[in-house]
Amino acid sequence: MLRWTIIFIVIAIIAGIFGFGGIAGASAGIAKILFFVFIVLFILSLIKGVLKK
Repeated sequence: MLRWTIIFIVIAIIAGIFGFGGIAGASAGIAKILFFVFIVLFILSLIKGVLKK
């Protein structure tokens, strides 16, 4: 999931450089959503690991 976030950030940066503002904004939005989902799943995984012991 973190890989997809990085891919969308790179797409946003490249689109921004070439002047495609709509695509850059959409890609950045998708990257933000994926990043926050990744963080939530990571924290839940840590909590599950601590409670399992």
